[in-house]
Amino acid sequence: MTKASLTFLAKAVTALTLWICAYISAAPLAHGLTYGLLGLEQESSLGHAIEFFLYDTPKILLLLVLMVYAIGLLRAGIDTDRVREYLKGKGRGFGYVLGAFFGAVTPFCSCSSVPLFIGFTTARIPLGITMAFLITSPIINEVAVVLLWGLLGWKVTFLYVASGLLAGILGGLLMDALHAERWLQPYLLEEMKRPAMQMLTMQAGRRRIPLEYRHSFALGETRTIFRRVWKWVLLGVALGAGLHGFVPQEWFAENLGNGRWWSVPLAVAAGIPLYTNVTGIVPVMESLLMKGLPVGTTLAFCMSTVAASLPELLMLKQVMRIPLLALFAGFLLVLFTLLGWLFNALPASLF
Repeated sequence: MTKASLTFLAKAVTALTLWICAYISAAPLAHGLTYGLLGLEQESSLGHAIEFFLYDTPKILLLLVLMVYAIGLLRAGIDTDRVREYLKGKGRGFGYVLGAFFGAVTPFCSCSSVPLFIGFTTARIPLGITMAFLITSPIINEVAVVLLWGLLGWKVTFLYVASGLLAGILGGLLMDALHAERWLQPYLLEEMKRPAMQMLTMQAGRRRIPLEYRHSFALGETRTIFRRVWKWVLLGVALGAGLHGFVPQEWFAENLGNGRWWSVPLAVAAGIPLYTNVTGIVPVMESLLMKGLPVGTTLAFCMSTVAASLPELLMLKQVMRIPLLALFAGFLLVLFTLLGWLFNALPASLF
């Protein structure tokens, strides 16, 4: 290993260590600032909202920097054409399944999935596969599966996981069938073309791409994307914090527990703008079921709450145009409504 490589490795380890420290410190620092420095009451709506904002903002920005840089570094050293050809050789259906399962094992909320979505898109991974990841990632993770199994049993857990994977796979299929990549923002479409030409030039001229070039490329990519989206991250998290702190969960059980046909689409429509993660929604699912909300309505509401959010849509506006955003939200609304109706029609003894 050359001296330059050793120097780069030392800097990378130092930077990653600082990143880990900052990420780990985000939650206790937000808690201390909210209830210690600001003196807010721990059970107050304002306290919950402020703590949520102070925690989620640095968390998402840190994830954005790390993921975009890491994917940029990989893109500069991997022939993305070969990756795409590999996926093509396996069939697009395999790609949807792969994207959905990768989403299932990554513990991201809807907003935290956006940095990876941006990285995958600029790496020219087909939009359908990327969308399968974006839909599935916030719905499923291993912690939520364990909590679901312990609180609600294996039947509800199986329905939830199967529905989440199905949503991702069908979403990917729909995006590719409609050639939805044409509705990405113009700068992103150009970005998807530009690196490919640079990669081919580099790979044609030498067998191994210098580490300095890869770092420079990844750093430039990170700066460009960060400058475009950081304001929307702040706005989105601020909106999510308000919803998190001030929207009462009891309203849904009181108003949507009658089992009427319109209660499912209403529950999904009410859930999509809200912002939470799947681990946090599991106790809510238990509470809603105990209060008499039907299984289908509960699953539909909770999946819509974690699969998309108004803050996420605001962030995605920087990479998607309105038709694609509308297609994304509309697909989730229709699919979760159909799943809710289906599960409500099944005999209660099955659960």
